[in-house]
Amino acid sequence: MEITKSTIKRILLDIFFPKFCFGCQKEGTFLCEDCKSLLEISGFHQKYKTENLEDLYFAVGYQNPLIKKLIQKFKYPPLVKELANPLASLIIDHLQLIGKETSFANAVLIPAPLEKKRLKWRGFNQAEEIGKVLAEFFKIPILTNVLFKTKNTKSQVELAKEEREKNIKGAFEVKNQNLIERKRIFLIDDIYTTGSTLKEAAQILKTAGAKEIIGIVIARAKPEEDFLPKS
Repeated sequence: MEITKSTIKRILLDIFFPKFCFGCQKEGTFLCEDCKSLLEISGFHQKYKTENLEDLYFAVGYQNPLIKKLIQKFKYPPLVKELANPLASLIIDHLQLIGKETSFANAVLIPAPLEKKRLKWRGFNQAEEIGKVLAEFFKIPILTNVLFKTKNTKSQVELAKEEREKNIKGAFEVKNQNLIERKRIFLIDDIYTTGSTLKEAAQILKTAGAKEIIGIVIARAKPEEDFLPKS
């Protein structure tokens, strides 16, 4: 069997920088199966419709301290990019539990974009990394050249509920409009709190000709659960 450079790199990283479960510190993975079983992945779905979102799927609630820890380690220093796989697996499990994995037929995935400065700071777009895993698993195209964030907004997590909608207003634009005309779009993000980001993104995609937009996130949070005031 041929050993690729990526395989060698992964082996070396595992040797010198071993993974430990963020739940129980067991070596070998960032989320072990025992701790994953404690996250209570939802096997239930209730239709959720807004003006521009046709529906919303979320795998877990944000109340569990472990899911909050995993998502924060994914988005904030030390920025564990590899958490994309275990976090995306929660969405996959949820969609399979409710029997919706076949709903991706004739659709595309679009990740919620980051503004350039934020992307440079983080080094990756967390929604895009989640989307890549879903795209590979469900064999569905992911479009990263359509929806762009052009406004340098404040971090939503630093804002109270009433400020988030105003902050994100006019932040997105669409390019390559022909790629989404009359398309069914699954809009990917990490957390749905007030919904300001997905609703604003959905509106501009709908205006650009998308047929239907459905949100998919890891977790749904109450505003007070997803609020980190500036220190």
